[in-house]
Order: sequence, then structure tokens, then C-alpha cells
Amino acid sequence: MAKVYVLRLGHRIFRDQRITTHCALVARAFGADGIFYSGQKDVSLENSVRKVCKKFGGNFEIKHVSNWKSLLKEWKSKGKIAHLTMYGLPLEKQVKKVAKKYDLMVIIGGEKVPPEVYQLSDWNISVTNQPHSEVAALALFLDRYFEGKELHKKFRDAKVFIIPQERGKKVMQTDKK
Repeated sequence: MAKVYVLRLGHRIFRDQRITTHCALVARAFGADGIFYSGQKDVSLENSVRKVCKKFGGNFEIKHVSNWKSLLKEWKSKGKIAHLTMYGLPLEKQVKKVAKKYDLMVIIGGEKVPPEVYQLSDWNISVTNQPHSEVAALALFLDRYFEGKELHKKFRDAKVFIIPQERGKKVMQTDKK
């Protein structure tokens, strides 16, 4: 089965700590296999995401890349690239064109996205043509890409499970260490 990874461009520790964490958590929860991030290396971000994975299960990866251009050029040799941008073509038409037989890199921006990203991408996709959050764009794209199946995904080696409730909170813990 094809793998799906996310590339978060331009992480800045002071400004983007929470938003990049949220991008990683959405990527994980909505079915991606991992996230790469460029910009400043942030060990605290990596530890936070790994802590969630250890607790809630799964094999989700997080990795800093110092050269996103090299990553994308290498990726092009084996997979496809979808860039989420408000300047792209509409999600509802483009997501159907995104081939699921290839590994996929989904790019989300932070600071101003360099023109090379638009050129290297196989698809430049807009969730809306209005300013919005990359977290929301990623969630909507992954939900459409996986056709809602990711909402029922079970994570291997989970130590904690949330039991759905109409009201209140119910959490189950396993004996796994």
C-alpha cells in the first residue's frame, strides 16, 4: 500500500510550536505515515509527537529535514507530491486525480512558500481560495483522500483508548508498557 507523508515547511520554534504540533497530530490521526518538517530543528516538538504515538499507538514518524528541496527531488523519483495552497485548483476536483498507487508527499506551508514548491508539485490543491489554517487544509485533504476510512483507524500498540460517549469521558488503558 502506498505511504502518505506530510512536509511542513518553515517551522519556527518561537512562533510555530503549537501549529506544527497540531499539523503532526492531524497527520497521524487522519492516516498519514509520518511528517517531515523544515526550518528550525525542534527536539521538543519531536518529543511531544513521539509521546503521543507511544501513548496512543501507531508507527507515525517525525523527522526534521534541513534541505526540503533535496527531499522533494528525491521523492519525485518514487512518488507524487500534492501541495495544499489557497492558490491551487479546487480540492473536490483535484483529490480524485491524486493517484493512490504512488507514495504521496503532502506539502503544507508555514511562512511564505517558495515558487519551487509549486513547480515540484504534481498537484497544487486549494481547500478554499481564502486565507485559512494549514491544519484545517490538511485534515480536509486527508479525509477526502482516504474517503473517511481514516476516522475508524485502529492504532497498533496503543496503551490508551478513548471509548466514545455521548457525554463525559471514558478512557481505557492497557497493561502494555
